[in-house]
Amino acid sequence: MMHPSLQSAFANRHALKIISGLNNFDAAQVSAVVRAADQGGATFVDIAADPELVAIARLNTALPICVSAVEPEKLAAAVDAGADLVEIGNFDSFYLQGRTFSAQDVLNLTLQTRQLLPFTTLSVTVPHTLELDQQVQLALDLARAGADVIQTEGGTSSQPTHSGTIGLMQKAAPTLAAAYEIARAVSIPVMCASGLSSVTVPLAIAAGASGIGVGSAVNQLNSEIAMIAAVRSLAEAIHQPIWSGLRR
Repeated sequence: MMHPSLQSAFANRHALKIISGLNNFDAAQVSAVVRAADQGGATFVDIAADPELVAIARLNTALPICVSAVEPEKLAAAVDAGADLVEIGNFDSFYLQGRTFSAQDVLNLTLQTRQLLPFTTLSVTVPHTLELDQQVQLALDLARAGADVIQTEGGTSSQPTHSGTIGLMQKAAPTLAAAYEIARAVSIPVMCASGLSSVTVPLAIAAGASGIGVGSAVNQLNSEIAMIAAVRSLAEAIHQPIWSGLRR
């Protein structure tokens, strides 16, 4: 069953997930990101699927804890350690290693995870490496396979040609496009993630997303104070009506 605070945030379309990184096992850095998420007004946190990190995160926040991996057994072990929900995805770090995931790969991982964790809230990322129509079809297949949330991505594939606001919009374009198409095809919540900023968060919600996920815009900052400020900016942006942002 989905955590009540998540259920409410998705229903009101203002869920904010802060991601420390699927391959980030630095306890001090993960702790800083988790505290920043907690103090900045995030809805939940997303950390690597590691029981020790789950315990550390729990010491630093009462927010729901999501764990990410592409190995169902790791997800199950993290749930045993106290994680509230699981995510198959945050594939960006694997792309840097030359590893990609086919639609069938993702569907198989989803089926395996659902078998191990029949009652745990399950979020699944749709790879941006698939054509957009294939992303939509996979999202439909994942919903039928038991996914509770679909997450989009695409920030690593975009190559902005401008700086400033135009560049931020260019960077977010792939994940915004996926959120727009997928949100109109499935009846479960869609998280728009990868490449977003406080400028483009309202666009993600306008595109149909029920929430957003942000990683590097927070976890790459060099101080906890800066992280908290970034999370607060994102939390304000997600509650901002799109027309208000465009009028300013």
